[in-house]
Amino acid sequence: MESGLKEVIFTGRSNVGKSTLFSALLKVNVKKGKKPGTTIKPNVFKIGNLMFTDLPGFGYVKGVEREFNEKIKDFVVHYIEKNSDRIVCAVEVIDAKAFLEIVERLERRGYIPVEIEMFDFLNEFEFRVFVAANKMDKVDDSKLLDKIAEKLGIVGDWRNIIYPTSAKKGEVENLKRALKAHLGSLGIKGIGKAFRS
Repeated sequence: MESGLKEVIFTGRSNVGKSTLFSALLKVNVKKGKKPGTTIKPNVFKIGNLMFTDLPGFGYVKGVEREFNEKIKDFVVHYIEKNSDRIVCAVEVIDAKAFLEIVERLERRGYIPVEIEMFDFLNEFEFRVFVAANKMDKVDDSKLLDKIAEKLGIVGDWRNIIYPTSAKKGEVENLKRALKAHLGSLGIKGIGKAFRS
């Protein structure tokens, strides 16, 4: 591991707009597509000793063998475990519009949804976890973020954890401010260069 390297990871289910959010926050072009599973290896953006990593999307990808889906999920989990010492924060991206429907459908079947599983897993580490509730422009439920917080098991005020975004429309300022503030509080240099206007 490179000495002094600090890392911010972006993780989430396939097709939630993770790569689009990554691009909107950092003003970089990364491979992204309309089909789930486009990102099958990490996209990396590095400024000095600060690295941003867009991890492959996990969860069920239609038209892809189950074995491949499991392999991607295992890769993401192992990547986080292996690099946890340098990871300073994680952004779990969820599709705000589809989140409750997916979670409730899986809960009725007796499954733990991967979004909740990943949120719990990320919170086992020392680094800070942010949730980007993406695609908020497609949502008209004013209580949705409260409901998402409840499903994720967040007790109390969720506003320093969940950040509503609409990456396609470039509406990411609230999350950008929170990330900059967190990285600044850790004394990390190069933040201004990373989050270009």
